[in-house]
Amino acid sequence: MDLYFKALHIIFVVTWFAGLFYIVRLFVYQTEANEKDEPEKSILTSHLKVWSKRLWYGITWPSAVLATIFGLALIHPWLGQGWLNIKLVLVAGLWVYHHLIHFRFKELQKDIYKYSSQQMRVFNEVATIFLVSIVFLVVLKNVLSLAWALVGLLIFVALLMGAIRIYKNWREKNESM
Repeated sequence: MDLYFKALHIIFVVTWFAGLFYIVRLFVYQTEANEKDEPEKSILTSHLKVWSKRLWYGITWPSAVLATIFGLALIHPWLGQGWLNIKLVLVAGLWVYHHLIHFRFKELQKDIYKYSSQQMRVFNEVATIFLVSIVFLVVLKNVLSLAWALVGLLIFVALLMGAIRIYKNWREKNESM
């Protein structure tokens, strides 16, 4: 039975992360659509709200709940091991991130734009940090390996942020032509 739970846990973790990655990308598009002229602005933002709502409530929330339920069903053999405690802290942090996305979702559904598309792009990378950290920790079950993975991840994030900045500058330059 544990193997079935493990398979279901992995499936719902994958769909949860897919939802987390894509919903924030939709936030980026909606934020950028809000800066367009009418009627393009209204058409795009109304479509993006519908897509976001379907993704958030139809895939992301159910996946998060089911991934957590099946994950909790699997922890009994590893209770008390250090790596599992760290994983549970990371999963709690992932849930905090999930709720922060939910707050952004609710704001955008009400046409409240507090963050730029650039800020949303950076916010989108937080899920990557959780994904890499949790996967390395679960596979290696070693805190030292997690530390090295996080160092590599920080370097990756710095490179990614640089690439985002370069892309933004390139896009702005091409749009002004």
